[in-house]
Amino acid sequence: MKTTVNAVINLHKILVSPIVLLMMLTYDNWSAPAFLYLGLHGTYTILWLFKQKLFPDKRFEQKLPVITGLMTPFLPLAGYYIAPYLLISEHTNVPVWVFGLAPAIYAMGIFLHYVGDAQKFFTLRIQKGLIEDGLFARTRNPNYLGEILIYGSFALVAWHWIPLVVLAFWVGYFFINMGKKDQSMSRHAGFASYKEKTNKLLPKLW
Repeated sequence: MKTTVNAVINLHKILVSPIVLLMMLTYDNWSAPAFLYLGLHGTYTILWLFKQKLFPDKRFEQKLPVITGLMTPFLPLAGYYIAPYLLISEHTNVPVWVFGLAPAIYAMGIFLHYVGDAQKFFTLRIQKGLIEDGLFARTRNPNYLGEILIYGSFALVAWHWIPLVVLAFWVGYFFINMGKKDQSMSRHAGFASYKEKTNKLLPKLW
């Protein structure tokens, strides 16, 4: 029996809100930080599902056995459940400024992640090759930067060091993928010039 990478990732996203709500019920934690986490990660799930319907990532259409999908990518992705568990089970009180900073980081991440993916998807439908304008004018990976900011905001709300370790693992994985992407783009004319005026992740400001 086979599934797709896309289906496994979607399952992980869909389970976020029920799992967080179950944690809140189990630990009788209906605090403002718990609801803040639920609101941020829950809306990320909704937006992700819209994205996968409107401008899906072709890489995630790869088929694989169900057991393989459960071992990877589902099990590594489940590491993201650690943040709400720590926040809710420990009844963590977060500083008041987190309520301002975390949504700000999250909003910037959402913008970069989904706008970047949309620009890439619709541009490549019209013309293959390098994308050198819009969000890709200063960074070659605005979507990865956005995802890092999104999960960084979740780690901030959790107010614990372990979610940062989980995020660091995924950042390392993202950099491997970014390296592979650079190798793939290097076959296009003009890549050397494009690489010179951009950074791999953070936007090049000068």
